[in-house]
Amino acid sequence: MTHRPETGPGPDTTTIGLLLADDHPVVRAGLRAVLETEPDFEVVADVPTAEEAVERAARPDVDVVLMDLQFGGRMLGSQATAAITAREDAPRVLVLTTFDTDADILAAIEAGATGYLLKDAPPEELAAAVRTAAAGKSALAPTVALRLMDRMRAPATALSRRETEVLQLVADGLSNARISKRLFLSQATVKSHLVHIYAKLGVDSRTSAVAAATARGLIRR
Repeated sequence: MTHRPETGPGPDTTTIGLLLADDHPVVRAGLRAVLETEPDFEVVADVPTAEEAVERAARPDVDVVLMDLQFGGRMLGSQATAAITAREDAPRVLVLTTFDTDADILAAIEAGATGYLLKDAPPEELAAAVRTAAAGKSALAPTVALRLMDRMRAPATALSRRETEVLQLVADGLSNARISKRLFLSQATVKSHLVHIYAKLGVDSRTSAVAAATARGLIRR
């Protein structure tokens, strides 16, 4: 966070520099309008691609990046998050998305996101999450926190990060061969993951696994 003097007499104020990363111009404009009403926030930039977010986040005026997960380009928000947080003295990344599946949540957290919020969050909750993230503390939407708690309560039946990734690609229509190339795994390993997925979900086919996982909110369809 940077210290900038106020325009009038009085002590310096700490301002949180924000970078908005979302491929929808209307969303970026709406976020800017909401966030700039907070006296301790400054939106230093907004970008439409994950690649641009990685580049812009390297500048010292960015304290928190509000990151979407899905972009029109090749890089995903989780990949951009990993690239940003891997740097020394990196800004915090607060994921702001419409997706609350296990696959999305686990990918973001594993990538190094400090927080995970849904786009329907009220302005006051968003502002509080930004301040929490800027302070280096975890900021999770209530539904996201509940999903993570449910995973902890039943670890034996919870899909692993890799299993959710494999099943999401199955849901996207990829064959085992294509999944192995996408994830740099052998086809035998992909089949092994599917066997474990079937056992955890209590199903015996790819179609049933996708249906069960979608119903439980584990993957997107």
